[in-house]
Amino acid sequence: MNSSEEIAVAGMSAGRSALRMGPAELVQAAAMARRFYLEGKSKIQIAEEFGVSRFKVARVLETALERDLVRIEIRVPAELDAERSDALRARYGLRHAVVVESPAEDDESPDPENLGEVAADLLGELVTEGDVLGLAWGRSTNHMAAALDRLPPCTVVQLTGVYDAGTAERGSVEAVRRAAQVSGGEAHPIYAPMLLPDPATAAALRSQTGIARAFEYFDKVTVACVSIGSWEPGISTVHDMLSEEERAHYASLGVAAEMSAHLFDAEGRRVGRDLGERCITVEADRLRRIPEVVAIAGGQRKAAAIGAVLRSGLVTSLVTDRSAADHLLTESSPGPRPALDRKDPDTGTDGR
Repeated sequence: MNSSEEIAVAGMSAGRSALRMGPAELVQAAAMARRFYLEGKSKIQIAEEFGVSRFKVARVLETALERDLVRIEIRVPAELDAERSDALRARYGLRHAVVVESPAEDDESPDPENLGEVAADLLGELVTEGDVLGLAWGRSTNHMAAALDRLPPCTVVQLTGVYDAGTAERGSVEAVRRAAQVSGGEAHPIYAPMLLPDPATAAALRSQTGIARAFEYFDKVTVACVSIGSWEPGISTVHDMLSEEERAHYASLGVAAEMSAHLFDAEGRRVGRDLGERCITVEADRLRRIPEVVAIAGGQRKAAAIGAVLRSGLVTSLVTDRSAADHLLTESSPGPRPALDRKDPDTGTDGR
């Protein structure tokens, strides 16, 4: 029986409606319910024990529920919102959606650290032995890596360069090392900035031995973990790395969200693709082919950006908080979402 469910079986002190049953019926019903709900026995086994048909057992169990002899409670940890999680999963066609409680002291803060802790537990479920785990740059993915305490043996590869090469030891590189240490697998970090001055410099770096070796693993990634940023200061690292002129240019293209240096408008269409030529990052087409892509992002300031990325079809699972989830559940219909069949929804301008 699932440890998250608690079955309360009452005896002679059951509710008023149950008192309509005679004492022998109550005792038998309580015993059958205990066997079925608490001991995990089948209806056939119970029928054999009590010398009745399995249909009789089914009727008794049904009556026990109707008359409040048996009460079933479904419990999850207080920080998880099961109802919103299921609603979000269904609305956006996600494989997994986990909604956690927003920080009481500051609902406006993006990516609360508890998102990383829950995402770490989710990766512990999703990653299997022999997988290749890809980690993209992001505060939330760094929080996730720091919280990891279990992973099956797997290879860990960095999917993007770092926000600032001078902080590599405290950012993506350290996240990759931490995940590999927990799993006992190989680590393939990328010692390079995410954004370069021009495409030629980026191409030269991609050809360097260490970076090229990491890129060779991109097609082998089975589970990826990414962050999402909205197009505003302090919420998108790519936004913060660009000049004012460049920010204005991409804003004029309708940028609403950024993920791993890929830009999206409000409908989830990629724009400003020329930016990718200057970046050390996993290509969108490669990202789309990864079976499981988990995004970690929350907060009201990121809610619209999360919706945009979900519409892109590049993300299969999401860890977020209540404030973002409430926005995502009340905004206009997300429309067809091709993430799980991995079709390419990119249409419209490419921003060049």
